[in-house]
This record gives sequence, C-alpha cells and structure tokens, in this order.
Amino acid sequence: MWRCKQHSPVPEEVRRVADLLERRYAVSILYASHQGCTRFTEFRHALGEIPPGTLAQRLVELERAGVLKREVTDARPPRVEYVLTPSGLKLRALLDALDAWARA
Repeated sequence: MWRCKQHSPVPEEVRRVADLLERRYAVSILYASHQGCTRFTEFRHALGEIPPGTLAQRLVELERAGVLKREVTDARPPRVEYVLTPSGLKLRALLDALDAWARA
C-alpha cells in the first residue's frame, strides 16, 4: 500500500477549483463549452437531463469563477451566450485528459 511520506496541506487555490469542478454538471458544462456550446439550449441539448435551474445556477457559478463570460447581444429577443474566458481555455488540458482517460 502506498503511503504519503510528507504531509502538506492542499493549497487553498486547488481546493477552491476542486470545489467548483466537483459541483454536479460543472465539468460537463465546461466540456460542452470547449466543444462549441455557447447558448443555454445548446448546453441543455448536450447535457441531456440537466434540470434548467441547475444549468442556470452552474452557468452563474462558472461566470463568477471567471471561467465563462456571459455576453448579451442587443437583439429582439436579447441573445445570451456563455463564452470561455482565457482562464476557461486553460482547462482544455484537464478536459482532454479526462476524455482520454474515460475512453481508455
């Protein structure tokens, strides 16, 4: 059995990111974003059975975390899109690794 010889606490920054990504559907939303989803209905279609309220809440949380940016286009009706920020784009390697592991 493997044992950790040196004990160091998990850095606060890592715990905050883990807390965000551990929320239900968060990683799936980010995956869908990297696949080109930007609109609420696109996310619902890509994620399947996600409750609309949960999707709305996760989009707000990911926006507050600086991973997604909410953009409203002045149109009738207004068009809302969620686009990846530079921070969100940096998660690509993590999502690719999860995808590769899941397919192995």
